[in-house]
Amino acid sequence: MNKTVAVATLGCKVNQYESEAIQEQFGRAGYTVVDFSMAADVYVINTCTVTHLSDRKSRQMIRRAKQLNPEAVLVVMGCYAQTNPDAVKEISDVDIVIGTADRNQVVDLVERFCVVHSRIDLVHELEKDCVFEPLSIDGSMQKHTRVFLKVQDGCNQFCSYCIIPYARGRIRSRSIEDTVSEAERLVNAGFCELVLTGIHLASWGKDSGEGTLLNLLEALQGVSGVERIRLGSLEPTLCGEQFVDGISKLSKVCHHFHLSLQSGCDKTLKRMNRKYTAEAYFEAVERIRKKMPDAAFTTDIIVGFPGETEADFEESYEFVKRLQLADAHIFKYSPRKGTPAASMLDQVTPEIKEERSNRLLALTEENKQRFGESYIGKTEEILFEQSVSHNVFEGKTRNYVTVRVNSEADLMGKLQNVTITACKQGILYGDLCKA
Repeated sequence: MNKTVAVATLGCKVNQYESEAIQEQFGRAGYTVVDFSMAADVYVINTCTVTHLSDRKSRQMIRRAKQLNPEAVLVVMGCYAQTNPDAVKEISDVDIVIGTADRNQVVDLVERFCVVHSRIDLVHELEKDCVFEPLSIDGSMQKHTRVFLKVQDGCNQFCSYCIIPYARGRIRSRSIEDTVSEAERLVNAGFCELVLTGIHLASWGKDSGEGTLLNLLEALQGVSGVERIRLGSLEPTLCGEQFVDGISKLSKVCHHFHLSLQSGCDKTLKRMNRKYTAEAYFEAVERIRKKMPDAAFTTDIIVGFPGETEADFEESYEFVKRLQLADAHIFKYSPRKGTPAASMLDQVTPEIKEERSNRLLALTEENKQRFGESYIGKTEEILFEQSVSHNVFEGKTRNYVTVRVNSEADLMGKLQNVTITACKQGILYGDLCKA
């Protein structure tokens, strides 16, 4: 039988990688993968729970699946299912509930359900000594030029606002051997850029004894056919002299660093249970800039954290201005039940959160435009990833700045040098260099 499956993914790059692995599992079992908007025999919803909005989107996607095909087998998995299994099980249409483990069993579980027609619940408490789940991809379901490569799971940080350690469990690392093996498969499939992902990428190796993230990067540097290695979100505490000096010598590592900030105010950072000060963050940025002057920095910032006064926000705002970032993601604090911050006093009103968010968004747009304008007149190597309109192709610089060019020739998947001529709303425009 030619059965069909549709997978919906909410949340982070790790979820995207895991959904890709699940699609490939179904493909190997003879299923045809279709778009989630189509009627399918099986729907898999890979949920997120980082905010209340994520929870709501997860529930909306569950309801949407059954509307598309009431007879379909409905699988709900991921972080929302792990932290709120009872809420998921209250939805009568859900047939299979999986948390953030046992995802490699999903095809077998669907086949079993088709026989027993009885709900399957596979959510269990994550053990402290759990190991890295052997999910993998070969890229057969993707058409892009860069690909996610998951190398780490779990988090031991327990920031006071974050539910993720409860959803993902303790840190565990993928071995160097297994990571290199998958990288080689992906290169053979035609990918030239690897994006390393993990729940807390900076913790890679702390549990396995294989070294630090630098050791993994050195191993991937030696994989023939890899042109670029891009790093996911990092912590400033990782960026000491040894790490920065080491990666500056690796030609394939892209000079784009997403260093999680959350706040530029030390009092707020302490309440968040972050493990650094604003000045330590600034020193990490300057350390990288000294070794890699072309480095681009992006970050995440939370506004309206419990107890954040107007003075605290101003301190954070001025610190962000001082950093001169290339871009930033601004989040309004969202209480997560079960985290310490949810029960803190002095919760900030939605109106104040909105005002502070708007101010930082405006600053971010200014910084993004300023950073982009600094490239005008320069020649950059671009990896083209998509066509945005007729004869207009879009790609990224090595430090993750978006570039668009006009070309009658197909540029998809190609590395080309481009001379930058303009910057509009943070997007660069340029001309292809003649060979």
